[in-house]
Amino acid sequence: MGCALRKEERIHEDQALLAAQTHFSLEDIKSLTELYRKLSCSICNDGFISREELQLGLFGDNKKHSLFSERIFNLFDSNKDGLIDFGEFIRTLSIFHPNASQEEKIYVTFKLYDIWQKGFIGREEVKELIFGLLYESELILTDDIVEAIIDKTIGEADFNGDGKIDIEEWNTFVAQNPSLLKNMTIPYLKDITPAFSSFVVNTLE
Repeated sequence: MGCALRKEERIHEDQALLAAQTHFSLEDIKSLTELYRKLSCSICNDGFISREELQLGLFGDNKKHSLFSERIFNLFDSNKDGLIDFGEFIRTLSIFHPNASQEEKIYVTFKLYDIWQKGFIGREEVKELIFGLLYESELILTDDIVEAIIDKTIGEADFNGDGKIDIEEWNTFVAQNPSLLKNMTIPYLKDITPAFSSFVVNTLE
């Protein structure tokens, strides 16, 4: 039947409500609509952003899957239906707004690193994240070095020594290492104009 019939388009979600729920103004959201439309039809013109379309928009490549791109997609896909609708796109993008609070950003980074959604970041998750970063950067480290990095990370963040990093420990750890939130802010979202969205859209073509 074709991907265009996969789901009914939901881009017409109440924009005034989205503005009230996020750090974007109504004009910001109207400008971001063009970016959403471009992303959502870059591979399949169905009004939704798929996993491959988000990866294409972020990295210019929809073939090379990675842990990072997978975690980012899962963050946007809040209802876990395998597609990103307009509301999910705007609400999640709002987290990266310069006006979003540190508390919001800390909570979201914890969700990103809590790979198996157990409510804590364990040794195996830290290991997965390190391997993911190594894969992204095409670096090769010996097993001993990787284990040493894991030990250091757990040792610095696991304040009660139970081998797990919970949300309270993560809050403290991030407060001591604010650079961990550096990638959680997109400065350009502070001043969105139609020209901004057109610029982003043009980079996807």
